[in-house]
Amino acid sequence: MAFKQNRRSAIRNIVAGTAAITATGMLSSFKKEEIKEKLSDKLKGNINHSVSPWCYSELTLDQLCEVSKQIGITGVDLCGPKDWPILQKHGLYSSMCNGAEINLTDAFGDKQFHATLQKNYTEMIPLVEKNGYKNLICFSGSRRGKDNETGWNNCVEGLKPLVALAEKHNVVLCMELLNSKIDHKDYQCNSVEWGVELAKRINSENFKLLFDIYHMQIMEGDIVRNVTDYHQYIAHYHTGGIPGRHEIDDTQELHYPAVMRAIVATGYKGYVGQEFVPKNSDKIASLKAAIQICDV
Repeated sequence: MAFKQNRRSAIRNIVAGTAAITATGMLSSFKKEEIKEKLSDKLKGNINHSVSPWCYSELTLDQLCEVSKQIGITGVDLCGPKDWPILQKHGLYSSMCNGAEINLTDAFGDKQFHATLQKNYTEMIPLVEKNGYKNLICFSGSRRGKDNETGWNNCVEGLKPLVALAEKHNVVLCMELLNSKIDHKDYQCNSVEWGVELAKRINSENFKLLFDIYHMQIMEGDIVRNVTDYHQYIAHYHTGGIPGRHEIDDTQELHYPAVMRAIVATGYKGYVGQEFVPKNSDKIASLKAAIQICDV
């Protein structure tokens, strides 16, 4: 999910050294191309597609919703209460809600943050249900010298009362797997095995993992096997090309159609969120291509 820059702030120039593309230009060129036939009319329907707005800061959320519907995207990731009315206006689903977390580093792995987090999530969980959504993101935070056992114990202690509340509201708390090698140094939940062990200790269908394919390819690879072996602990997926978190086409090292087929084979019915930062000048074309690549 996360990139080196803060995804909550605007990314002013995603591709350094290239001419800026206006939102109007991006929209108008896409509409001319798609006016006769929407890609959404041709999708197989085996994958529910979503997108992360921080990767398209040239567009307002309204504009991103508009082009997303044309492409066949039905969900938008990483939106909170202030964004939900816009999604609802366009008939799009908040597929991975946020807004209760402090940040990626100060989280459930440290007891000093538990009081703040429990207040935030106690307020947010009922709002997620009230608006008809299900998944709410959370993080382990940084290791800060803690061994695995201490990290697991701290996360269990901080999350247990919130998971009980999530069970009452039919909400799933989703801890994201992030790489600690390149983008998020010292992040503790940095492997599938670490996240699965935490999920086993919490032992609830209302706590699962957000499996970011980009991050886990960097940390350990073996994506298809991990998806197959641990799918029961996974509630959401994110994409991204390796290296660089750019397009998921043949310019990067993973063959995404095979990964998507493995996800479908597990019986997964959730969302796959496109969370790559387009390097090509026509960013909407890159997004459209990614949907086609994942449409297996």
